[in-house]
Amino acid sequence: MSALPISDWLNLFSKLTWRRFVNAVKVWSSYQLSKWTGKPIQWGLPISISFEPTTSCNLRCPECPSGLRSFSRPTGMLQRDFFSSTIDQLHQDLFYLIFYFQGEPYLNPAFLDMVRYAADKKIYTATSTNGHYLNDANARKTIESGLDRLIISIDGTTQDVYEQYRVGGNLEKVLEGARTLMHWKKQLKSKTPFVVFQFLVVRPNEHQLEDARALAKQIGVDAIWFKTAQVYDFENDPNQLIPLNSSYSRYRKTESGTVFKGQLANHCWRLWHDPVITWDGLVAPCCFDKDASHRLGDLKQQSFASIWRSDSYKKFRATLLQGRKHIDICANCSEGTKVWGD
Repeated sequence: MSALPISDWLNLFSKLTWRRFVNAVKVWSSYQLSKWTGKPIQWGLPISISFEPTTSCNLRCPECPSGLRSFSRPTGMLQRDFFSSTIDQLHQDLFYLIFYFQGEPYLNPAFLDMVRYAADKKIYTATSTNGHYLNDANARKTIESGLDRLIISIDGTTQDVYEQYRVGGNLEKVLEGARTLMHWKKQLKSKTPFVVFQFLVVRPNEHQLEDARALAKQIGVDAIWFKTAQVYDFENDPNQLIPLNSSYSRYRKTESGTVFKGQLANHCWRLWHDPVITWDGLVAPCCFDKDASHRLGDLKQQSFASIWRSDSYKKFRATLLQGRKHIDICANCSEGTKVWGD
């Protein structure tokens, strides 16, 4: 994982209360004990949660369910009242909120109001955007919302390269939005958000890494991170996305074909500390369950605590400990996959 500056670490740990610390120790201890015994033990409540603002997106990226419009679940918007009632259940123990799962967060008109609600509860908040909605008003409101980290996807330094993955996107609009955001951050004398350019390395753009670094420096963002790309059908790579330079890839070629580089151990930290909540209240085990096919509960019908300690969750954790290769969403998982940057 790429290093974070001291200022962002200090901001992150400023959110840590004694109760959140104790909860984190409980969760980590139960995870370690589960690995040791091979039995699903869960103490405490989530340290982190990924909350989905919407499944809608303005782009059509070829390896994204939102872009492909390929969900079996309905498309919709997270409602403010539902979000606030869920956060009210969890905020005393919750340390970190990832305001992203599928879709483009800024398409939800209440998105930044919900960020403000979480920030007022002293929760560290982060989101990821394709950057097309960072107009002047949204840029200023983003700074004022208290958002702690903003990841802006660029994935190319020229329009012809950028649009090969960000289909339907306008690179100059994204860069202008980033400039506007940095302008307001300076004008309002705000230390947050920590602004990152994220560059998903694929075959069309792998020659532009140095240009991307120069572009990040020119615009003045806080960091640039390079990330290896997930390809669903990596054996055939129909969209020709796997980089030719294998050091930028999650996959490697063998005599028998293209294989995933990762080592799938029969445990996963995410399942103990970082669930996903969809816009309509479904609880999924992790961010790799894009379609929320492994639904472990429904917050419209149950409290989060009852879902977290339910038989369904225990069974899923037990299955993971017994044999991760038998769980479909784990087969192409990037947990621990290389992210690097400046």
